[in-house]
Amino acid sequence: MGRFRFLTAGESHGPTLGVILEGVPAGLNLTADAIAVDLARRQRGYGRGARQAIEQDRAEILAGVRHGLTLGAPILLLVRNRDWENWTKVMQVEPLSEVDVEDLARLAVDGNKRATPVTRLRPGHADLAGALKYGFNDVRDVLERASARETAARVAAGGVARAFLAELGIEVWSFTAEVGGVALDPANASRSRKEADASPLRCPDPDAEALMIARIDEARSNGDTVGGVFEVVAHGLPIGLGSYVHWDRRLDAALAAAVMSINIVKGVEFGLGFEQTRRFGSAVHDVIAGRGEGGRWIHRSNNAGGLTGGVTNGEPVVVRGAVKPISTLAKPLPSADLITGEAVDKAHYERSDISVVPAAGVVAEAMVMLTLADFILDKFGGDSIDETRTNLEAYRARISRSPAAPLAGGRRGARTRAATSAGDTASGGEATSGGEAGSGGDD
Repeated sequence: MGRFRFLTAGESHGPTLGVILEGVPAGLNLTADAIAVDLARRQRGYGRGARQAIEQDRAEILAGVRHGLTLGAPILLLVRNRDWENWTKVMQVEPLSEVDVEDLARLAVDGNKRATPVTRLRPGHADLAGALKYGFNDVRDVLERASARETAARVAAGGVARAFLAELGIEVWSFTAEVGGVALDPANASRSRKEADASPLRCPDPDAEALMIARIDEARSNGDTVGGVFEVVAHGLPIGLGSYVHWDRRLDAALAAAVMSINIVKGVEFGLGFEQTRRFGSAVHDVIAGRGEGGRWIHRSNNAGGLTGGVTNGEPVVVRGAVKPISTLAKPLPSADLITGEAVDKAHYERSDISVVPAAGVVAEAMVMLTLADFILDKFGGDSIDETRTNLEAYRARISRSPAAPLAGGRRGARTRAATSAGDTASGGEATSGGEAGSGGDD
């Protein structure tokens, strides 16, 4: 990430999760109550486990905000883990005393699962690769950070990005599109965004949701887990975010990486995604209908998902993520022991959910918003939210007007410059310059 950056810290059963954000412009309205909305949405969803009954996530704003307004300085957020009270000795930061070691050993002998070192590896988790990479002999050192609990910090950071994007007229939301092979029918998506968000699986199609719930119940009864697909949609983005000139400036690549970074996501697609491979080009590419009201460019469809050449094209950005079934099963799969290398009948079991597709969608919203905020600040800059907004508005005004006709030999803009030097005000009654003041840095 560039101007808008964030880092998270913390373990699943440690005292707290932390996140620091840098690059948030000054003057942005920001409160803990606003961030709490998305944190609560992340915890809901049919198929979630007992951990969600313990935690009531709320982010404390400890730096970078004064009197409800951002200062342009780094922002520090903390999300405390209530379950820490049950893990204080197992997860304490300071070295263990001899008495502590004896206490934990005694608890382990008595069958206390928290105190017992984890060596039975879980298929599908980071246990084996992480333990070997970092030289651990207790998988607890891996699973505490590889846990999806870390995504609570991402959602808190995403709440800041949501506040920033909202000031610019940009909205991002998600919904559950599929669970366990049961997909929604777009023609039957009768719920409003608010209604869908309040439903058990955050699904716009009530009939499909009932079948999805049945699939989750089936998995639960079998001691199994089930995955699915979420869809994230971003409205209000201007044409021109991202770039085709280098691979690392493509917005689609950055969004794909951001969504793919979510622990449980194993695939990402935009618009029609892989369905494009099954159609002829004439049934895929979005016909450009021309300029509409206010000079807005219109496409007849949005199969590209709002991105062409790595650049936003003015249509809503549509990103989908494939959510694998959770790796921790109530009826564990066979596996192997980290220390002996020998097969074991059952992998380690740690309290788990059955399905997290709705929650994964909320996490994906956060990652999409954080990425969009970074690309917006890269293009429009602004040390204050007012400056960023002014730059964006000037850019929108410029791209809403027709450019000067090109001249032979590729002398782009020669006519515009000549007209400007003569004080020509033909384009809307105002004198223009070769580059709008504060309109961004691409031209």
